[in-house]
Amino acid sequence: MPENFSGTIKKENPTHILLVDAVEMEEAPGYVRMVEKDEIFNYSISTHSIPISFLIKYLKAGTNATIALIGIQPESMELGEEMSPSVKKSAIVVLNILKDVLNIKN
Repeated sequence: MPENFSGTIKKENPTHILLVDAVEMEEAPGYVRMVEKDEIFNYSISTHSIPISFLIKYLKAGTNATIALIGIQPESMELGEEMSPSVKKSAIVVLNILKDVLNIKN
C-alpha cells in the first residue's frame, strides 16, 4: 500500500514519483496506460485505504515532485484477489520497460 510509504517518500524529497497501480478503465485485464492528472478522479483506482488522488495531492504538497500514474486494468478490484495472469504479465512488461529506461540491471 503506497500510503504506508508516504512519509519515507516525503523525507527523500524526490523530484519525480512514478506510481503504478490498478485502475478500473473498463478495458481488457492487463491493459496499460498513463493516467493523466485530470483523469485520476474519473477512475476507480486501487483498493487502498485512501484514494490515490488524495495520496498524490499529499505527496505533491510535501515534495513538489512531478508525479505520474501508470494504470493497469485489473481483472477484479475485490479485496484479497490475487493478481490475474494477464495483469501480472503487463506488470512485468511495465517493470522491464522502467528498468530499461532507468538503466537498472537485474
